[in-house]
Amino acid sequence: MSQLVTIFGGSGFVGRYIARRMAKEGWRVRVAVRNVNEAMFVRPYGVVGQVEPVFCNIRDDASVAAVTDGADAVVNCVGVLDEVGKNTFSAVQAEGAERIARVAASLGVGRMVHVSAIGADAQAASQYSRTKAAGEAGVVQHMPSAVILRPSIIFGPEDQFFNRFAAMSRLGPILPVVGANTRFQPVFVDDVAAAAVKGVLGKVEGGIYELGGPDVNSFRELMQQMLVIIRRRRLIMNIPFWAARMMAAGFTLARALSLGLIRGPVTADQVRNLAVDNVVSAEAKGLEDLGICTTAMEAVLPDYLWRFRPSGQYDAIKESAKNLKA
Repeated sequence: MSQLVTIFGGSGFVGRYIARRMAKEGWRVRVAVRNVNEAMFVRPYGVVGQVEPVFCNIRDDASVAAVTDGADAVVNCVGVLDEVGKNTFSAVQAEGAERIARVAASLGVGRMVHVSAIGADAQAASQYSRTKAAGEAGVVQHMPSAVILRPSIIFGPEDQFFNRFAAMSRLGPILPVVGANTRFQPVFVDDVAAAAVKGVLGKVEGGIYELGGPDVNSFRELMQQMLVIIRRRRLIMNIPFWAARMMAAGFTLARALSLGLIRGPVTADQVRNLAVDNVVSAEAKGLEDLGICTTAMEAVLPDYLWRFRPSGQYDAIKESAKNLKA
């Protein structure tokens, strides 16, 4: 275990899968996080001392340098869907990504993998997408051979997409969504991790790779598939973008007046993001170019969404019981 990789955000949804895979590859893994105590679960991914969570603030040069020193490769998985305090889109996704690449280059780190997002565009309407593009530009400036991964929406046991809407479905007969006709190409979290590991190991050339699963579905279709799996009947109600913008503005005001105590289900920036399709472009390199077979949603979703069924783990037993004759 002579080689070391530092994974920024290594205890997050995507980062933990990368950390596990890198440990299996025999690398020492340094998991750079804001809260070390909450990241202790990564230590059993390897043998004693192989995977270690360490504190890092990616808004600070010295902190980034401390966890990067001695590393052979770095992976940046840090991103935010909503701005909270000093963790703004610009500070985390633009300046943070650029700082990691700059420090890594100055310390002679050989390889970098940067997890961005489909839709990263300097001219995008949403600040989220613009700062993702700025982060990519900063990475390329300092680490020209970096592997940049742009996944579509990511699904897996810890996701905040299917889990969130499945939980919402238990609250009433209506399931509201914004942008029901917007298309997504969901990609399995471990497929994204496999792509990142190939980048760390130097098995693929640098550049941008857009990652999507085998299926393209509208938001409404994804919710319909989820409802079938959790065995609930709900009316999927599309909230028009104009109404969603008004709702987001109201929650933004409430959040400001409550000093952050009240947080709405959607922000104005997220509404702008939901107005744009989130699929792999025809000319982009993807998982196939990385030699990775894509995983279908139907092969994974039932494994973790079963708990949202009306009877949870006993739902299948109850269905079988209906077929028994007295």
